[in-house]
This record gives sequence, structure tokens and C-alpha cells, in this order.
Amino acid sequence: VQLVESGGALVQAGESLTLSCVVSTSTFDDYAIAWFRQAPGKQRVGVSAIGSSDGTAYEDSVKGRFTMSSDNAKNTVYLRMNNLKPEDTATYYCAAEKIKFASHTYYSRSYLLTMKYDYWGQGTQVTVSS
Repeated sequence: VQLVESGGALVQAGESLTLSCVVSTSTFDDYAIAWFRQAPGKQRVGVSAIGSSDGTAYEDSVKGRFTMSSDNAKNTVYLRMNNLKPEDTATYYCAAEKIKFASHTYYSRSYLLTMKYDYWGQGTQVTVSS
């Protein structure tokens, strides 16, 4: 499985940006997909994820500003980021983990933001200037 992110850019605070991640697999529906970000000197954290029967997961600081969506026909997930803030500056990574037929039968939203993912993209840089 290969993941390729795109869409990162330098924007001003308050502006919007949409990231894309193309997932190369013939079984897209079998995977949980997540967006992570890592700021310089900080740990990588989960931002949003899909795959839970409870709905899309969002990290608290992005709730109400970020929206994750998917186009299964295109094997692509998106992260729409509105009202960007300087603290959103980071490298954003797309990650995938096969969950269908896995040992778990239920994945909570919070778990999807912290669980181990086997497949990662190369990252795309988002810089928000004040």
C-alpha cells in the first residue's frame, strides 16, 4: 500500500487549505485512514481519521475547523482545513491500517487517532503565517 499526499502550502492565518491523499490499494474499504501532523520538535499526533462505525475522528484542537472526507471511487481522502492558525503549522502525513478481518471488531474514534498504522505517506508541509 502506498500513500501520496499533496496540497500543502504556505498560507496566512484564517485561510483555508485542502490536503489530498491517494491510497494505492484495490481494497480501499478495508482500511482505516488517518491524518497525522508533526510540528518541529514535537511528537506526531493524530488529527483526523475514518474507519470507525462511530463516525469521523477529530483531535480536539481541530474540531469545527477541519473536515475529513473520502472519495472511495478515487481511493482518495481529503482534509479540508478552515480558519487555519499558526499552531497548525506542521508536516501532515496520511496513514493507513487494514482493519477489515483484523482481530478488533470495533474501533472507537479516539483509538483511530492513536493506534499503530503500518502504511505512511511522505508528508506534505503546511505553514501558516500570522
